Amino acid sequence: MIPWSLIDTAKVPGGSDELRLKQRGSEFSIMLGTNELMNSRLSGSEEALAHLSWEKIRGRPKPKLLIGGLGMGFTLRAALAELPDDASVVVAELVPAVISWARGPMAEVFRGSLEDPRVSIREGDVGGVIRAGANSYDAILLDVDNGPEALTRAENDQIYDLGGLRAASTALRPGGVLSVWSSASDAQFTRRLQAAGFAAEEVKVRANGKRGGARHTIWLACKRQA
Repeated sequence: MIPWSLIDTAKVPGGSDELRLKQRGSEFSIMLGTNELMNSRLSGSEEALAHLSWEKIRGRPKPKLLIGGLGMGFTLRAALAELPDDASVVVAELVPAVISWARGPMAEVFRGSLEDPRVSIREGDVGGVIRAGANSYDAILLDVDNGPEALTRAENDQIYDLGGLRAASTALRPGGVLSVWSSASDAQFTRRLQAAGFAAEEVKVRANGKRGGARHTIWLACKRQA
């Protein structure tokens, strides 16, 4: 078996945690300590995040999406495959090195998606982007950390607490959807979404799509029409 090679490391802004980019043949992995945050072989649930979100807003003119967390670009690529030419997608990524990896060693994984004219990249915390945009987005897709239970950065809790969810509601247009990826279910988070004024449903998806894999959770939380 081909051994893993360490390609690069990167500090997570605002903390002491370190991400590690590893490669084995054509396979990539991003690690935090002993935890694998993402792997280039497992894209099904991230792609489902884009597909399920688009189903909620399909048909809207000039749809605008915000994706929190670039990762390995699976959600972005899946969204671009379905969105019309007049759509726009803002991607917020906290760790500058993740953007550099996307344009460097993992360029083949991203398949030119960052160069798509519909895409703009914001380097920084997605929470700040959300708070800066009232009534701006038809969909906000969050694949930040490991889900509502922060793993890499305690500040990520502020995206998923009641105040953060209310900020997301303000940033959405009427009838827009907040979609949240998580490695596990969380009944308390469902109740927080409802308390923030969303009509929320929880969907189970497989890490590798139809080929199976671990079960992940996606919340689809629709902002109620005014």
